Amino acid sequence: MSGAPRATRFAPSPTGRLHLGHALSAVRAFDLARAGGGRFLLRIEDIDGTRSRPEHVDAILRDLEWLGLEWDDLSFQSERLDLYAAAQARLAGLLYPCFCTRAEIAASLSAPHGATPLYPGTCRPLSPETRAARMGEPHSWRLDMARAVERAGPLTWQDEYAGEVVADPLAHGDVILARKDAPASYHLAVTVDDAAQGVTDVVRGVDLFDATHVHRLLQALLDVPTPLYHHHPLIVGTDGQRLAKRHGAPALAAMREAGEDGRALADALRRNMLPAGFRLGEA
Repeated sequence: MSGAPRATRFAPSPTGRLHLGHALSAVRAFDLARAGGGRFLLRIEDIDGTRSRPEHVDAILRDLEWLGLEWDDLSFQSERLDLYAAAQARLAGLLYPCFCTRAEIAASLSAPHGATPLYPGTCRPLSPETRAARMGEPHSWRLDMARAVERAGPLTWQDEYAGEVVADPLAHGDVILARKDAPASYHLAVTVDDAAQGVTDVVRGVDLFDATHVHRLLQALLDVPTPLYHHHPLIVGTDGQRLAKRHGAPALAAMREAGEDGRALADALRRNMLPAGFRLGEA
């Protein structure tokens, strides 16, 4: 990968307005691509049909233009459903249908405060006959993680911040790869898209570091390249909590509409200079 033009991507979901944290990721991805004469791709992750809104897509485009970030390609996940279906078909021998509702799963699980409980595999032992009889019910498709890990063998990935990381996808349990209300989970869609678009470097917040364990496994199972990862620190508030739409993080659109200088903001982010009340958290 050294010396070859890089391809990075910024992949927001149009379910709300972008905030400072999104701007940091976009600026870092843009600069990494441009530094070596590479490509900066904009991918709209809009397969959540219940929450994605066209007005949020328009705002994303305006926000990036306001920051001075020009993309080389614009794509939408909703136009790539055939790729996700093909990937799911390749993994068919490792998938099983799960008929559990979210309420049923929550009622059967417990976990320490702040931890994400693992799915206990309730539907994994169902017989082929039982599965066939229930296929008319709403269901998701889960990855039989133990079988998948056995097939893939030991895996690692390179992270610009953490160095070589040994993948431990088993710690995530039988993750969902598709569900009735979405043709692909985040894990499957992002793995397929990065490979199809030739993304060489993934720039994203450290909050997605753990997801890479699953993505590395899917890359091995689908026989696609593994990018170099750059999981950067998150912007946090004075209370140390990361920015999020639900926490009232300042929206770029509000700053733009107030007449602030987007290019100046992008330059400040390049120097890790943040507005008053915000700082970079731990890597």
